[in-house]
Amino acid sequence: MNMLKVTKSLIVASVSTILLAGCASSTVSSDGKLDVVTSFYPMYEFTKQVAGEHANVIALIPAGSEPHDWEPSAKDMKKVKEADVFIYNGIVEGWAEQALQSAANAKRVVVEASKGIDLIEGMHEEGEEEEDAHGHSHDLDPHVWLSPLLAQHEVEAIAQGLIAADPMHKDDYRKNADTYIAKLKELDVTFRNTLATVQHKEFVTQHAAFGYLAKEYGLMQVPIAGLSPEEEPAPDKMADIIQFAKEKQVKTIFFETLVDPKVATTIAKEINARTDVLNPLEGLTAEDKKNNLDYISVMTNNLQALKKALNE
Repeated sequence: MNMLKVTKSLIVASVSTILLAGCASSTVSSDGKLDVVTSFYPMYEFTKQVAGEHANVIALIPAGSEPHDWEPSAKDMKKVKEADVFIYNGIVEGWAEQALQSAANAKRVVVEASKGIDLIEGMHEEGEEEEDAHGHSHDLDPHVWLSPLLAQHEVEAIAQGLIAADPMHKDDYRKNADTYIAKLKELDVTFRNTLATVQHKEFVTQHAAFGYLAKEYGLMQVPIAGLSPEEEPAPDKMADIIQFAKEKQVKTIFFETLVDPKVATTIAKEINARTDVLNPLEGLTAEDKKNNLDYISVMTNNLQALKKALNE
């Protein structure tokens, strides 16, 4: 199923709506470059790829931090206020809306990269509804960046935001975006071809981060926790997953690098399975950075891990 229902013209329209706060002329800083603040790693990586040499790009949420419950400090708020462009995914950053209001800046361009995407409902513990620290309910799944197809939409939205803030370098932003989108298209084709022939379709993972990926490539995600990796599964949920894994002869339980894997390890021991990493790319670890990993290389590693697990 092709989930990318939004055309490029609609992406432009959605970004333009966000930009009405004020960007009639270039917002480039005195050093000749845009000061761009992004929320967490995927937004940072996509923005760097599009901005090239024309922007100073930073990520507010530091490497190795889990973004679901992160809160900005006073220093972070200052960065948000002074940014020429602020780029965030949407939904996962429960603090963003309030931060943008508190750190108002009429000239700042704001891009919600997931805006316009056909979002799917998230998974939670039965009878519970996840709320962030601000009391916002997270009924929708924010993890769109984990679909190489939907990542293209986010890159396009980011490109339109940078062009709106700095039209002088429009051609460069357009060229950079097209180059990176071409790489994402290639990644999408590789995922599609590889996962079309796997023996099994079900995979068990630490938390419900891979719904878009599973839907796009015909798989079934069975998460131990809900949208937040910090959610603790109820005992009956654990029992259900163990039973499911036994019935489907699941041989791998996936965990992630930024969260304690004890629950995944417990389930794996119970069914005599192995564990492996399926990275939700919510942040790079020190080891990832040491190995010069980026979005495409981590997603390629995810694909290889899925291929191995689904052919066991």
